[in-house]
Amino acid sequence: MATYRSDSVLLAADGTRTPGRAALFAEPARKGGVPPWAGDFRPADSAGNGPKNAVGKTFTLELPDGSTGKVVVQGVKRGKGGVVLALMGEDAPPF
Repeated sequence: MATYRSDSVLLAADGTRTPGRAALFAEPARKGGVPPWAGDFRPADSAGNGPKNAVGKTFTLELPDGSTGKVVVQGVKRGKGGVVLALMGEDAPPF
């Protein structure tokens, strides 16, 4: 299982950029298909709670090296550690 943790940016369709930190993982592809990937995104303190009404919407996740991947927000968790967006990747993992 491949893993990735680093600063990243969540880019909305309207061009809004939300900086934060992504923790992503990919599982081996099944029968030659595209490997499924998912993870969490924590908006930076300067970004507040991140995108509003994000659940079910598609965003572009931009990594520091310039690679990008499409993600759908599956859920939002709020707690002492702040806001965490649960992501599900589309297409091939960008890491």
